[in-house]
Amino acid sequence: MRVLVVEDARALADVIAEGLRDQGMAVDLAYDGHTAAAKLGLHPYQVVVLDRDLPGIHGDVLCRMVTERPDRAMVLMLTAAGAPGDRVSGLALGADDYLAKPFHFPELVLRIRALARRRPDARAPVLRAAGIELDPVRRTATRDGRPLNLSVKEFALLTELLQAGTAVLSAEELLERVWDEHANPFTNTVAVTIGRLRRKLGDPPVITTLPGAGYRLTGGSP
Repeated sequence: MRVLVVEDARALADVIAEGLRDQGMAVDLAYDGHTAAAKLGLHPYQVVVLDRDLPGIHGDVLCRMVTERPDRAMVLMLTAAGAPGDRVSGLALGADDYLAKPFHFPELVLRIRALARRRPDARAPVLRAAGIELDPVRRTATRDGRPLNLSVKEFALLTELLQAGTAVLSAEELLERVWDEHANPFTNTVAVTIGRLRRKLGDPPVITTLPGAGYRLTGGSP
């Protein structure tokens, strides 16, 4: 899942981003409205965590920009303006959820994941192929009933491969979906993580490498 956190309080934004990355999300940051608008035009996001009182472009304007896009992300407004009237006005702008500051981080994580599941193009909550069963909500994965002890990035990679079915995903696509904008496109991070994932999945192999093209899960469904 790729998330954009838009928050002008840098210390808070950095803490939120690191916490969400620890939960397996690819997180980009914007500290002002102009930067957020630019990133929205560059990357597809599943969820945008949006402060309202932003420099540059106000959060209310950004909310309308997000909701008017054909591939719109879900919007979670995260703001100090927590009165009932503020919540109503935020939701009236098209926001999908509203969380007042201060907040409990586990609740923020749960709300982001719930919003991602509510997207019109959200996939089935449990993914199955080639003897693998992965539950993104419970964060569990098994193969032929055997629990898989996966790292955060391995779990995210396997999720993307299962969701893609028989489609081929390039290393660049996986880097963008599983990591974030700070990932170095010239590293072999994807190949190394795929190698670890293959070992944990065991035999028979289910991840196929297509030289010059990318990776595909053998036995996936379209």
